[in-house]
Amino acid sequence: MRTEAGDTDAQGQGMKASDRSAAYPGLRADSHGLTQLGRVVLDARVFGLIDDAEDCAGWSLGRMQELAQQVERQWDGHGNLPSRLPEALRERHRLVYQQAIEQARARGWDPELHDET
Repeated sequence: MRTEAGDTDAQGQGMKASDRSAAYPGLRADSHGLTQLGRVVLDARVFGLIDDAEDCAGWSLGRMQELAQQVERQWDGHGNLPSRLPEALRERHRLVYQQAIEQARARGWDPELHDET
């Protein structure tokens, strides 16, 4: 999102000049791959916005923000729910995320919050 006041991140927060020049490490180098930006890459693949081999390594955060906005527009057309995707896209979503979850678990990702106290 870009405003008259300057650049903002995906949550609408102001970005420092050093943040704008930072680069995304890419899906394969992104801790477990299911981070916020990792999910943008996965969803962009689902919607055909990027090739399946593209992991966005080296993309500026500004470029990643543009991709996130494209993904958001795609989701807006489907109520932001995988269950509302057309059958072919729903199956593609299932496959892309199944593979990503398997890879994340192999990297040590644990979906449990472990926040019970």
